[in-house]
Amino acid sequence: MTTINRSWRRAGAFAAVATVSALGVGLSAGTAQAHTPVWEVTCTEVSVDLKAYSPEKDNTVTVTVDGKDLLPTETFKGNFHKKLELPKHDKELTVRLVVKAGDDDKFSRDESKTAPVCDDNTPSPSPTPSQPPSSTPSPSDTPTDTPSTATSSAEAPPASAKPSNPGDLAETGSSSSTPLIAGAAAVVIVAGGGIMWAARKRRSVQG
Repeated sequence: MTTINRSWRRAGAFAAVATVSALGVGLSAGTAQAHTPVWEVTCTEVSVDLKAYSPEKDNTVTVTVDGKDLLPTETFKGNFHKKLELPKHDKELTVRLVVKAGDDDKFSRDESKTAPVCDDNTPSPSPTPSQPPSSTPSPSDTPTDTPSTATSSAEAPPASAKPSNPGDLAETGSSSSTPLIAGAAAVVIVAGGGIMWAARKRRSVQG
């Protein structure tokens, strides 16, 4: 009986040691896999996801952009999750994440990533200046100094109308009937002279 009891004791002790060893290996593996920060950077934001950090010790996280604080140093225990909006930018930004583990400094992280430029932040080309309006007056605005033909024609005196009956006007020296009138007058004068001469001769005979 004594020999059997000793054998059982030895077997139990061996099993206990093996169990403790297995637990130790498992805990070591779990600890080694923890404290791994997960974070992503886009053109608009930074997302930070920290899991399985010490729930008893103070852990800290800091995020900077081109040396300026985007997330001032913040203390957390266990897990930390946050999304941070990036300022608008027209060039790439350097984003830095600093995590300090409270239980062991070997789990701390100091990493940097680049935030690209968003397509909608690309500066648009400057508009082409429009052609200034011409100062030359239009043809309708140009004054004219030349009197129109219609105006000159309106101001000219009207032409005298040609008489319908040449006999209604007094004859002038240049008329074609003037020689006839002069000849008739001469005949009358000669005839009158002849009559007066005949009358005088008759009187002298009678006397």
